[in-house]
Amino acid sequence: MSDCERCAFYSYDDYSEDYVCDVNMDEDELIRLSSRSFKECPYFRDGDEYKTVRHQM
Repeated sequence: MSDCERCAFYSYDDYSEDYVCDVNMDEDELIRLSSRSFKECPYFRDGDEYKTVRHQM
């Protein structure tokens, strides 16, 4: 499983019939993201709703 599949911003787009990253970026941010090679996505947010609950147990 890739990090994208666990990301809270990864959602299904009915129009393209595919999963897409749904982060609201302007043109400058998109250019910066595509021109550099990141080890991890700077916009990744864990979509696991139960992570906090498991940590409290």
